[in-house]
Amino acid sequence: MGDTGTAKRGKGNNTKATDDAQDQTSAERRASMTWAQRLKRVFNIDIETCRECGGAMKVIACIEDPVVIQKILDHLQEKGACQDAVRLPESRGPPQTSLFG
Repeated sequence: MGDTGTAKRGKGNNTKATDDAQDQTSAERRASMTWAQRLKRVFNIDIETCRECGGAMKVIACIEDPVVIQKILDHLQEKGACQDAVRLPESRGPPQTSLFG
């Protein structure tokens, strides 16, 4: 039978993909990785999977401006300090040992 002009997809047609991979330099292969893939590979941090339910997550923003990053971190630190103060139990005096002994 002759070629009908349909695309050859699936298992048997991986020669083009391997040829392309061999033609790429190591820098080109690294450049094609996403940040999520790099975090998982280098630090074993999977930002694409929810820790709670295991569902898929998607990156919706990438903040690179140092000024904005510092503002966010400062805000989180202030918010954390306020929450820690609320969580601490009220201080009390030591137990009176003369009553028990």
